[in-house]
Amino acid sequence: MSVKKKRKKMGMIIGLLLVAAIAAGVIVLLPGFGRLPRGERRERVLNSPNYRDGQFRNLEPSPLMADGKGRVHGMLEFLFSKKEGLRPDHPITAVRTDLRSLAPDSDLVVWFGHSSYLVQTDGRRALVDPVFLSAAPLSFLNRPFKGADLYRPEDMPDIDYLVITHDHWDHLDHGTVKALMPRIRTVVCPLGVGEHFEYWGFPKERIVELDWHEQASLDDGFAVRCLPARHFSGRGLNSNQSLWGSFLLQAPSRKIYIGGDGGYGKHFAEIGREFPDIDLAVLENGQYNEAWRYIHTLPGQLAQAAKDLGAKQVLTVHHSKYALARHRWDEPLKTEATLAADTTLHVLRPEIGEVVPLAAPQKADVPR
Repeated sequence: MSVKKKRKKMGMIIGLLLVAAIAAGVIVLLPGFGRLPRGERRERVLNSPNYRDGQFRNLEPSPLMADGKGRVHGMLEFLFSKKEGLRPDHPITAVRTDLRSLAPDSDLVVWFGHSSYLVQTDGRRALVDPVFLSAAPLSFLNRPFKGADLYRPEDMPDIDYLVITHDHWDHLDHGTVKALMPRIRTVVCPLGVGEHFEYWGFPKERIVELDWHEQASLDDGFAVRCLPARHFSGRGLNSNQSLWGSFLLQAPSRKIYIGGDGGYGKHFAEIGREFPDIDLAVLENGQYNEAWRYIHTLPGQLAQAAKDLGAKQVLTVHHSKYALARHRWDEPLKTEATLAADTTLHVLRPEIGEVVPLAAPQKADVPR
């Protein structure tokens, strides 16, 4: 190639990079990116024992990429490497349920694919990490599997507690929460995430924002406690400026552990010891990679996490709707089947949209 052609090619590459940089700069100004904590909330963040050296930290050292390649390299590898079986070649089986007609005094859980689910117990409804419109800044970047996108915001009943475990796009969907805003009584989220909600028009008095090990009363007999998770946060260019977490929803008749995203760690056993009577644990199962082993639970670690918690029932989520990792789409379902074969665990295995009654089984004899 001549020097002239090389220069022309280099100029084109530089031009494309500049266009991409300008486009990225414009995109991050979209409302969906939310806003970094400011004012009193920023002061609270800075005073958190979990915020050190300019960002929130995990309890244990947790590099984002265990292979040392870095986040950008990992993203490029995901976008441009090819692998078969990332998406199903047939529609996902899903059940259409009229959620608004569910008896308010029935105790149940309905999973909507990925990490979105509705819990109804003791006359209250909690909706966790609802993503019904877009799981990415631009929806075409992360399309749901065919058949898995059966539910929309308008299908949801009135919600007492909207629980958000962290601010990643596949757990906090701007379009969904805006559409649901008139029907949400209280938002529950980790410290710093409330800034997004205020920016999007939610009244401050309707936001319950917690650091790890903080607890808030919600209603008579209802409380929520924020607990550690091993993950990270961020919707744009700034990472770990809001906290990620898991939650324990304490209702009059049961305790429900909302696991969120995160790698396996000592916190599971610590939570199990602190709360030895968890009725249902909802745990991450999917979108993992060996290089992400500190921030996502691997298949071989899931059973131990469940046993550490000692829950009477287990529901796995974070699968069957999006391809966010390079494993086959159905690997989490195989992991779930293996988990269900363990006689010390009681595993719920619903279809998307299926109503699962929360009848309390006998306490499982779970070795810790």
